[in-house]
Amino acid sequence: MINLSLLTPEIIVLITALIVLILDLLPWRGRKVLLATVGVLGTVGALLITMGQWDLREEAFYGMVAIDNFSVYFKALFLIICTLTILLSINYITRGGIDLGEYYSLVLLATFGYMFMASGTDLITIFLALEILSLAVYILAGFMRHSPKSNESAFKYFLLGAFSSAFLLYGIANIYGVVGNTNLKDIAQYLSQEAALKNPLFLAGMGLLLVGFGFKVAIVPFHMWTPDVYEGSPTTVTAFMAVGTKAASFAAFLRVFFYTLEPLKGQWVPVLWLLAAVTIIFGNTVAIYQKNIKRMLAYSAIAHAGYILVAMVAGNDLGSSSILYYLLVYSLMNLGAFGVVIIVEKKEEENLTISDYRGLAYKHPMLSAAMSLFLLSLAGIPPTGGFVGKFYIFSAAVSGGYVGLAIIGVLGSAIALYYYLRIIVYMYMYDPEKEFLDGPVPFFSAAALVITAIGTILLGITPARILELAHYSISYLGH
Repeated sequence: MINLSLLTPEIIVLITALIVLILDLLPWRGRKVLLATVGVLGTVGALLITMGQWDLREEAFYGMVAIDNFSVYFKALFLIICTLTILLSINYITRGGIDLGEYYSLVLLATFGYMFMASGTDLITIFLALEILSLAVYILAGFMRHSPKSNESAFKYFLLGAFSSAFLLYGIANIYGVVGNTNLKDIAQYLSQEAALKNPLFLAGMGLLLVGFGFKVAIVPFHMWTPDVYEGSPTTVTAFMAVGTKAASFAAFLRVFFYTLEPLKGQWVPVLWLLAAVTIIFGNTVAIYQKNIKRMLAYSAIAHAGYILVAMVAGNDLGSSSILYYLLVYSLMNLGAFGVVIIVEKKEEENLTISDYRGLAYKHPMLSAAMSLFLLSLAGIPPTGGFVGKFYIFSAAVSGGYVGLAIIGVLGSAIALYYYLRIIVYMYMYDPEKEFLDGPVPFFSAAALVITAIGTILLGITPARILELAHYSISYLGH
């Protein structure tokens, strides 16, 4: 029942993190690129093994971890995110004076936590995975120790993260007090009894779980940490947490609510309906007024969490499949957009305001074209993956009878078009006032942009295969 062989991808990621720490002690020059190379090789190896686990239905550690298509899909996504983050980080951390080996180790350890978030089938496993990834990301957020903003963002993230973890833990304690178990299967079996659906202590526990997950995925009103933490953290870390932490939290959110708490759907769907509507409206409206591009992308991330909640509210086959599809698209287009910000950014937080992008297209046309692609995809313009993802989500809402919520989502997307297009206008409609880069676009960063750009376009042109995989993955949930 222990069966460590099922956790081979996680073990590879963990060992890679330890190897990187040891290799960082080596004295020769150029070891920093070696550390990144080892990190990428480790994640790619783990990805290949993860893909080989497709169609497995196994459990390990006495039912606390499950290897199924749902966990395999998400683990593959996390490993892709980790690989792209390392590629984007190679030049950035050297330029920012934070070229330390533990940076890559922390990214790998956070990914290790992400993977257990997706495969955890016990509330204790999910909580421990959440703490593993959170501790790593707290440190990464404050990795620029010479920057007061970075220190402030890490401190805020730590305090509010601990606060949200307390909500989650109290929710788990309440559920354990009622059921006498924290295993998701046992909780689902308890809820098969009619009387259990009205237990006030259990309902309170469910509400606390909702608050805890709400903090992690950054939905209104649990979003307050997001803009400050995104702005103050190193930009590579911002990109990593914007996609990785959100996807991992949604993976656990889906497993707990779509499978275990499905009998209580009548209680939590109206709450999610309200949260989705408020999150979409607030995130898109406040993003309009932002001058810092990282803060703008932070409010954009809040709004996108609202779109995913729309699919959760719909709850039908198309809605559940579109969540997994959209998280993949969101990860690629968001990493791509942050990748351009990482390339353009200079020391002392130069080139981080939206107006700093004046005339970028005249100096770096390919970089501007890539940024335009990612922004248009975030806005939901065809033929990008973002358009297809939103189309599936809103279609699921309409077919589920939530027409009003679909209308709110469409209106939110229309508002978002303004602040995304504003950056494109600055890049193409103004003359350049300065030099943006000190040299050519770094090779590794360019490779990450090419991968994300190709993925964004392909997911918009040929979405059927990925949507089929997403549907197949979530159909395994709880079975």
